Amino acid sequence: MNIKQAKDYIKDCVRIYLKKDEFGEYRIPVVRQRPVFLLGAPGIGKTAIMEQIAQELGLALVSYSMTHHTRQSALGLPFICRKEYDGVMTDVSEYTMSEIISSIYGTMESSGIREGILFLDEINCVSETLAPSMLQFLQYKVFGRHRIPEGWVVVTAGNPPEYNKSVREFDVVTLDRLKVLDVEADYRTWKEYAAERGIHGAILNYLELKKEHFYRIEASVRGKTYVTARGWEDLSEILLLYEEEGLAAEEELVSQYIRNEKIAKEFSAYYDLYNKYKRDYQIYRILSGEAPREARERAKAAPFDERLSLVGMLLDRIQSEMRDVVETADFLTELTGILKAVRALSQKEDAGSLEELIGQQAERLGKQMDALQKAGALSGTERKKKKRVLSFLQSEKKAYMLEDRAEATFERTQVRYGEYVEAMKREMKSVSERLHALFGFLEDVFPEGNEMLIFVTELTVNDYSARFISMFGSEDYQRHNDALLISERRNELQEEIAALEL
Repeated sequence: MNIKQAKDYIKDCVRIYLKKDEFGEYRIPVVRQRPVFLLGAPGIGKTAIMEQIAQELGLALVSYSMTHHTRQSALGLPFICRKEYDGVMTDVSEYTMSEIISSIYGTMESSGIREGILFLDEINCVSETLAPSMLQFLQYKVFGRHRIPEGWVVVTAGNPPEYNKSVREFDVVTLDRLKVLDVEADYRTWKEYAAERGIHGAILNYLELKKEHFYRIEASVRGKTYVTARGWEDLSEILLLYEEEGLAAEEELVSQYIRNEKIAKEFSAYYDLYNKYKRDYQIYRILSGEAPREARERAKAAPFDERLSLVGMLLDRIQSEMRDVVETADFLTELTGILKAVRALSQKEDAGSLEELIGQQAERLGKQMDALQKAGALSGTERKKKKRVLSFLQSEKKAYMLEDRAEATFERTQVRYGEYVEAMKREMKSVSERLHALFGFLEDVFPEGNEMLIFVTELTVNDYSARFISMFGSEDYQRHNDALLISERRNELQEEIAALEL
């Protein structure tokens, strides 16, 4: 299965394991909750999906790599205590709490979230002295003398032996205590994730042309060469920062993340070409509805790979702008609920000052963010949104501090909130106009090709562009999407007729 299918399976499994009966007890006893074992090549996103699952289910997440643990750190350290048996005092060996179990309790205390996921990576790379204790843990959820708290589901991961010399293959007794999921690298699945993460357009365009370069691990005379999903994502981050600073990203930089000489060289060449296309086609003029005649003529005569790169660059730009608008809309939606609560409270007779009421909301939100952050249950997107809300509240609180309490009214906050709304509407209108201009350009230069099909499909499958169009509409998109649906249905009917062999 691919990593998305694995994510959906684990998510359902966690929900089932945490299902309770009418007495508040877990339907499946802890001893019967088989840990999930994700078995897959390195760098395909096993850790990333665990973070996503915890965030989407509102659970805490504690992660450990078992290669970093000795028997003592995993099980606890021995100490001597005095106990009395049948009236006789004797020295008895005990163990301190395992670092892993302690981390779970620490996370619960700091976050207030009582249920979660314990994710143990590299589970099949434990030391020989720790291996027997791991078998006991996988069956009974016990490290040393301490059991993991109820409400915590165990998910493990590891690499197949061909990728890691330290791997010890599990015997049947161990495997019979696990739910094994074999996960393979899949570009299409990763592409959806990459679009949400804002992976650099040059990388996505390159991989559209060279899908076979997405994931590769090979043996060479110099040792292992490898290209992984993790490598592409890390390369994306460094490229974006280099561009912000105006630095040149040379092949030496690319090869630090793409550890295959041939692929690193090819991507470096494509990255230079990608930047040349951006300059030659004047992307911003196309989006403003002022596409130069030279750009139109070149696009019409361009080979398919250049056309695909052009569509990709245009998509990258317009979807980035759509994302900004959608994120602002999400920020305003959350802020609206908080401001309504403040206004309702301010109208009560015994209400405090506006400074105090807004301060209370800011404090509550800050504590909520801190708890989710400590639990590992706060996504980057959600954190960004809440920080924007918190910044607004803190700014308003400071403004009310400088005003005379007797004269302070909620109207100033309403005015400032309205300014944010109007700014979002202006940006939405501007993005909608650029989207219209982009459709017009594509209709002109690619009237018969597959470029429009690719463009509309990408707008549909990308979460942010789909939400933007759903929220604010687009007649151009609707017209082309309807035409594509009719075309798809016609093709389906033709295939059904052909299958009848009339």
